[in-house]
Amino acid sequence: MRQPEYLRTVQSFVRSELIGQEALLDSLAPAPLPLYDRFAETGLANWWLPKEVGGLGLSLAESVRIVAELAYGDAGVAFTLFIPVLTSSMVNWYAEPELAERYLGRMSAENGYCATLGSEHEAGSELVRISTTVRADGDALILNGMKAFSTDTDFAQFLVVIAKSDGPAGFQAVLVPRDAPGVAIDHRWDVNGLRASATYQVSLTDVRVPAANALRGNGLRLLEVGLNASRILIAATALGIARRIRDTCMDYAKDKMVKGAPLATNAVFAAKLGQFEMQIEVMANQCLAAAREYDAIASQPDAAAEFLKLGTLRSALSTKMFCGQTGWQIASTASEMFGGLGYTSDAVIGKLLRDMRYVSIIEGGDDVLRDLMFTRYVVPVSKRG
Repeated sequence: MRQPEYLRTVQSFVRSELIGQEALLDSLAPAPLPLYDRFAETGLANWWLPKEVGGLGLSLAESVRIVAELAYGDAGVAFTLFIPVLTSSMVNWYAEPELAERYLGRMSAENGYCATLGSEHEAGSELVRISTTVRADGDALILNGMKAFSTDTDFAQFLVVIAKSDGPAGFQAVLVPRDAPGVAIDHRWDVNGLRASATYQVSLTDVRVPAANALRGNGLRLLEVGLNASRILIAATALGIARRIRDTCMDYAKDKMVKGAPLATNAVFAAKLGQFEMQIEVMANQCLAAAREYDAIASQPDAAAEFLKLGTLRSALSTKMFCGQTGWQIASTASEMFGGLGYTSDAVIGKLLRDMRYVSIIEGGDDVLRDLMFTRYVVPVSKRG
């Protein structure tokens, strides 16, 4: 079956811009914005944005395929390019129409970025304990606080800040222009993997925005909805990394000699690669199944209300958990195949191992997701607190 044009375009970008650039992409050089500009020249930047605001309107299932291809080349690049889906989906579903059209339309026209400010040091995974506040001041909102991890923030056009409110909702999600006075980048984190991405600690000091910039609904619930798409795409990066690991192992095995014969002819090696292939196939099927469930909800006339009712999708949780754990098994096993070389920075397998680790950490570690799975989908509804 002939691949869609968008997928061939992504594959061409990966071959020309990412493969062979591991030394640059695995450094802590400034975020490679010129590289991202070259991706925008393909016409695929922010490919998921609705057609109503000038986007391509590609589905989450199509996004899974795009992200897996990008992550084959570099997971950090993939993460940078797709993580705005978290923010933009909240704005698309829950901002007032004029606000959504203005900010998402500009984002589409200028190939821009947006970012979400949710996590904090003290609160950790318990977002109900966040200390960032938002209060009303006439027809404005005032925000104060510090956010620990936010990717793309420094070069974003706008942010969505999750903050504690004294209003009836308890928490609000507020759209904040990146250049609003009082928004400050404290520092960029030195991350172990995904080094082509840029994640920051951000301070908010008396940041003033119009009251109309508040999104509709409880801010923590809106964040849950936004995380569904991004968690599925994080899982898709594990798929792309796993495919790259498989191919890296095959390339290594062609020349590596074991007991006088190429490693590729070794039965133990063959069995491990056969196991990889089975796991990769199931990862791909799981990512697409979760994405199609999301797309089915998104296509409904009352999609925003339906997402709000459902909150965290079970398929998004299970997909991220499964792909993170399975991908780590693949990466760990593959690194052993390289012997001592697999524990150095001279072989690309070391980078792939570090990149894979983020899948089970970012946007809820596995223990957090296990607890969510238990409380939302194991405990009977009548016994939930």
